Amino acid sequence: MKKLISIIGTTGIGKTKLAIEIAKHFDTEIISCDSRQFFEEMKIGTATPSSAELAAVPHHFIGQLSVENYYSIGQFEKEAIQKIEELFKTHDIVVMVGGSMMYEKAVLEGLNDLPEADEKNQKELERIFEEEGIENLQKILQNLDPQYFEFVDKDNPRRLFRAIDIIWQTGKTYTENIKDQVKKRDFEVIRIGIQAPREIIYNRINQRVDLMLENGLLQEAESLIPFKNNLALQTVGYSELFKYFDQEWTLDFAIEEIKKNSRRFAKRQLTWYRKEENINWVNFENSVEESLSLLNTKI
Repeated sequence: MKKLISIIGTTGIGKTKLAIEIAKHFDTEIISCDSRQFFEEMKIGTATPSSAELAAVPHHFIGQLSVENYYSIGQFEKEAIQKIEELFKTHDIVVMVGGSMMYEKAVLEGLNDLPEADEKNQKELERIFEEEGIENLQKILQNLDPQYFEFVDKDNPRRLFRAIDIIWQTGKTYTENIKDQVKKRDFEVIRIGIQAPREIIYNRINQRVDLMLENGLLQEAESLIPFKNNLALQTVGYSELFKYFDQEWTLDFAIEEIKKNSRRFAKRQLTWYRKEENINWVNFENSVEESLSLLNTKI
């Protein structure tokens, strides 16, 4: 059976490097399931692989969209599975990498047949957001589905809209709606997770934000101001800087918020992965050696 090796872990932990080394070892290609790296104009703030890294191994689903495009998780599932099946015609192994938990789940298990957005619900949620702020949306979701609230991107109103809308429509929590595997895949999955002590993760995140700023994150975000209300840009690293450009926050405060919100995202990733049972964990300091040793016993 063909094998998909899925590399997961928190933001900034070294997934890209590990994926490239594994792909080189097996002479194969990489599928990205990092939903923020799909967008061409967001290279710095999403830590898109460098030109050298992209040249080392063929990558797919990196910078294939514009921030002006709408791209759903359902579209990604369909296109990613098509690409994986295409790659399996010439490779026995394909590597996938990314920290977007739901996007990985969509490829591995398929998506549930969730209802389309309800117009009446969406208008009510828009009203709450505009009149009462995102905090009230967060409280609504926390009360309706505390389990999903632990790892959802709490600062992205569209994520909150979607979950609350589904709960209102179905009468079931969002967790219940998405928990069951929908599709049986005709390939074997081997998941490798990179782990590190939490203080190491947080330090790496802080250093990574500093490096992004050195590499031009401020200028990248400024160039995207005309698109700041687009869904792609409702994300850490950009929304905070837009508040700086709007003179709501100082630059130092915005930078600290980027670091804080990135650490919060890593915490949500850890919460999600702790509930998973089929992850082979490797140490961040020896991830390549441990992973290849593990894979040699399974392949």
